[in-house]
Amino acid sequence: MTDAADIIARYWAHCDAREWDQFGRLVAEDVVYEVPQSRERIRGRDTYVEFNRTYPGDWRIAVERITADDRHGVSWTSFLVDGTTQTGLCFFDLGDAGLITHITDFWPEPFEPPPGREHLTERY
Repeated sequence: MTDAADIIARYWAHCDAREWDQFGRLVAEDVVYEVPQSRERIRGRDTYVEFNRTYPGDWRIAVERITADDRHGVSWTSFLVDGTTQTGLCFFDLGDAGLITHITDFWPEPFEPPPGREHLTERY
């Protein structure tokens, strides 16, 4: 079986290239996709592919890092949409067939740190 890191890398490459047939072949027919911040859940390959295919805006995805074992993985991505960059953290589970069965996608927004700890930190 191909390890999760390879599958996740191909998933993002096909997504960024808008190769929706190849993208869809990497997810299970009964895939579940969840976004905790918006409390959205999408069930099923066709619905999930359509959700991505029709995502609004002029967007690009750059993979910063993928960490994985055989059946689980995490990706850190930079999502550039309409001139704004957002960070994405995406957790993947793979089933016995080597297809992605579950995705949990976190989109943390940047924030200013609270005052009073400048002596302990450095900004980057």
